[in-house]
Amino acid sequence: MKLRLHFKVARGLVFITLLGLTSLTSAQGPNKNVSEIEKTVAELYSAMVDKDKEVLEQLTSEKLTYGHSSGSLENKSQYVNGVLNGAFQFSSITPKDQTVSVTGKVGVVRHIFEAQGTNNGKPADVRIGCLLIFKKEGRWKLLARQAYKL
Repeated sequence: MKLRLHFKVARGLVFITLLGLTSLTSAQGPNKNVSEIEKTVAELYSAMVDKDKEVLEQLTSEKLTYGHSSGSLENKSQYVNGVLNGAFQFSSITPKDQTVSVTGKVGVVRHIFEAQGTNNGKPADVRIGCLLIFKKEGRWKLLARQAYKL
């Protein structure tokens, strides 16, 4: 009888421990994804300033659709070429008031995109709203972006 009671208590403790670990893992999972996406946004913007073609290509999906606040839309190769050779050259990019939410393998980022640089050689500042959609493809990759005028 005592052995059966000890077994039930031990089984109960194991269950409670596993339940606690599962809850902890679930709580850390989304936070880890949010942190990874925030890091990816920072890497992407750094690569845009540095004109780092390799990093830009690593961080963007082959199916990228990149929408500008002007309404123009680019695919991946057009986006990368525009960053490297376009009229606007970035000297800094800062996301403000950023929020990140994750559902499964999709991450949604919203922020105010503030940037400085040159447009056709003349100093220019940018302040627009931005929606970024990331998809987990091994690592988080930019699948879609839409900017809008504020």
